[in-house]
Amino acid sequence: MAHPRRGFKQRFLSFSCIWAGDFLTIGRGIWGDRVADRNSGEGYGILAPTLVVMGLALAAPLLLMAVTSLKSQSGITFGGGWTLDQYGAVLGRAGYRLLFARSIAISAIVTLVTVALAYPMAYFVAFPARHKFIWLVALTIPFWTSYLLRVFAWKIILGYGGVINSALLRLHLIDQPLSVLLYNPFAVVVTLAHAWAAFAILPIYASLEKIDRSLLEAASDLGDSALRRFFRITLPLSMPGVIGAAILIFVPTTGDFVTPALVGGTQGTMIANLIEVQFNGVGNWPLGAALSLVSMAIVAVIAGLFVAGARAAAKAAR
Repeated sequence: MAHPRRGFKQRFLSFSCIWAGDFLTIGRGIWGDRVADRNSGEGYGILAPTLVVMGLALAAPLLLMAVTSLKSQSGITFGGGWTLDQYGAVLGRAGYRLLFARSIAISAIVTLVTVALAYPMAYFVAFPARHKFIWLVALTIPFWTSYLLRVFAWKIILGYGGVINSALLRLHLIDQPLSVLLYNPFAVVVTLAHAWAAFAILPIYASLEKIDRSLLEAASDLGDSALRRFFRITLPLSMPGVIGAAILIFVPTTGDFVTPALVGGTQGTMIANLIEVQFNGVGNWPLGAALSLVSMAIVAVIAGLFVAGARAAAKAAR
């Protein structure tokens, strides 16, 4: 059956509807782009104060330090011109290389020990523990006091006449106080591991808390043991927290100079102690700046390699 021929009015209304629909579509696109641009502008406006603070507090001092490292020292003032002699001295002297290696080794051991001790505690709070908020508050109680007081506390505990030696003497386990507990790398590792424990527990706990419990239940229903569930599900899914904790510990402990100065002695001296001496003791700011920048570069390279290796291992495990 043939359809009746539409008149001009029907054709005009149909044509108008099509064009109106196209116009609305184009309008939505233009208006959406304008809204997106406006939202983007508002986002940059909100971020602007943070960028200004970061630029003034981080970028500007780094730039100033880089400029200072290219100067030469003439007495108590800077010499004229620009030079790379400070970097040649930093990379060429065996004593500086030894301090770099010792600092990296101590920080790596501190990171390994702290993460290994923090993971079980974070696991306990995330899974079997009740009243998690109370446990989290309890974990942070030691950090309500000054960092310096905690270092001095460990100095008293590990000292020649400290708590450990006194207890061992009273128990007749030793004849004279042990001198190996203080003023060596061991004391630095113990003090730093305690000082940064909370910074390792919290990111690991956050990763463990995000794990979907139904995955563990499904693995249990399929016959996996608790140990197998841990290595197949819990540990891989918590690796972002472990990596974050390792970076949070390794980077600042490499530049710590208070703890090595108080409990490290000559054997526990780190590169940060030498940098502090160059700035505040000797007054050789160009050398101190060069040492700082080289130390930052080494730490950045090691941290980058660690993150890349951890990601590659996680992909391979999948």
